[in-house]
Amino acid sequence: MLPPLRAFAIKICVAELRALRGELSASEIAFPSPLPQPLARVNASWDILKILSDPTRLRLLALVLREELSVAELQEILGMGQSRISSQLALLRQAGLVSDRREGKKAFYSLRASLAPKSFTLLRAAIDSVTELPALGDDRDNLDRILQKRRRTQEQYFNLIAGRLGKNYCPGRSWEALGHLALRLTPAITIADLGAGEGLVSQLLAHRAKQVWCIDNSAKMVEVGTELAQKNGLANLAYKQGDIEDVPLPDKSVDLAILSQALHHAQHPQTAVNEAYRILKPGGQLLILDLNEHAFEKARELYADVWLGFKESALHGFLKKAGFTKVEVTAVAREENEPHFETLLASGTKPGK
Repeated sequence: MLPPLRAFAIKICVAELRALRGELSASEIAFPSPLPQPLARVNASWDILKILSDPTRLRLLALVLREELSVAELQEILGMGQSRISSQLALLRQAGLVSDRREGKKAFYSLRASLAPKSFTLLRAAIDSVTELPALGDDRDNLDRILQKRRRTQEQYFNLIAGRLGKNYCPGRSWEALGHLALRLTPAITIADLGAGEGLVSQLLAHRAKQVWCIDNSAKMVEVGTELAQKNGLANLAYKQGDIEDVPLPDKSVDLAILSQALHHAQHPQTAVNEAYRILKPGGQLLILDLNEHAFEKARELYADVWLGFKESALHGFLKKAGFTKVEVTAVAREENEPHFETLLASGTKPGK
């Protein structure tokens, strides 16, 4: 009688031969017959090793380990056809190694967050073993280029509309929403307006605040905003060029941080919220104005949006994960005209005094 593991291996080989003859479906290929319970853990590692044996799948995993990517971006990085990449991603998803997220018509893939530690260790070891190969080096270079392309697309949009942002239509930017934000202001405090643009909100805050910092990644926005501050005689309003995911301000340096219609432009929203937490003093507050989740796909092209808004639960999760307490998320405005953008106001307090 054959040992159970060898018997199971033979069943896999037989199943694959039958599949080549068209006698088995895809689901039967993956699981030719039930595995004895004591070998369940062995089977999991066996399946992962089979998945990792394919160079294309290993390259895909190395990429999504670093960054969430769309199928089109993976095509450009790897120089492969859409059907080939999609079929390999489907196998990786079926194996539980990657997860997908849909934004309108686009599908984004990332490494599965709930991957078992042993499976992750196996995956990490496989990637590390080939990291010095030329193909993997080219993939890293192409990924960096793709990420730079993302940033340039956003910067070009905001540089283009600098000086006209207050006059042009922008989803979620309404006096009603800004009024709700203003009601929560505290005088004589230090404020950071993250992703400020020209700083229209900050121009109002600076009349009462001790100091206001406007952070934006567009050099042109910083230039225009600085000119506006000087024109309006606001000596306590200063602009700095920087990313909301890497804020150029010290730890525990502000009393209030604001992300007004900026978070949906972040590549990594959780990182931006974490940065807000870092720069806040204990007892400080974060206020977020952003769009509720919507399906207006053209927002990506028209307004350089990375995310099509966020669910209330997603905003709540970002703040809680960063460490905020007293977290609240409320819908504060809804536009009358299609596509009826709805604005959410989220708030949270950094623990301590």
